[in-house]
Amino acid sequence: MYIISPSILSCDFSKLGQQVIETGATKAEYIHIDVMDGMFVPNITIGPCVVASLRPHSKLIFDTHLMINEPIRYIDEFRKAGSDIITVHVEACSDVEATLKKIRESGAKAGLSIKPRTDPEVIRPYLPLCDMILVMTVEPGFGGQSFMHEAVENVKKVKQMLDEAGLQIAIEVDGGITPETIGFTAEAGATIFVAGSAVYKKPDIAKAVEDLLAACEK
Repeated sequence: MYIISPSILSCDFSKLGQQVIETGATKAEYIHIDVMDGMFVPNITIGPCVVASLRPHSKLIFDTHLMINEPIRYIDEFRKAGSDIITVHVEACSDVEATLKKIRESGAKAGLSIKPRTDPEVIRPYLPLCDMILVMTVEPGFGGQSFMHEAVENVKKVKQMLDEAGLQIAIEVDGGITPETIGFTAEAGATIFVAGSAVYKKPDIAKAVEDLLAACEK
């Protein structure tokens, strides 16, 4: 029922390939890949070439989160690199509908994300084009931030919209997810949880994933 998507943003990048391989031996089902352009968010991270280099070393779902302006420009490149899910921000697209359609046409699943202070109502028209909704529980741009409890209300609102529309679409949360915070979002309706520091900053990443899954049930 619940899926952990460890974020490689918190990996030791000198050991990135090895840590991705190690993640495959845990109960995680996804690998979360944060792509930042230094414009939509202040940080800059990785591009399709890194995704392509990691793809042969993991059978997990590559959950690629594009925190970039006009991501429609790079959908095909990230799909060819091996991304299984491609998530874009409603705030970063001049044509949200065209972007989501392009993701689906590429063969990837389409995710749509909102920042903590974005009214969830803005995504209502696009729900039928989505396979996943990502609710940010921190401001996007950097790992290791503290969980924003007020963002739980956004999870509840998204869940209500999906129920009203009769849509079975997964809700993912990203930002400050730990064993202490994950339960709030699970109770609100989230089923996929991005965790960076709570996995890769721990001495035993397999146990860290198990601890997160166990905390979902509390």
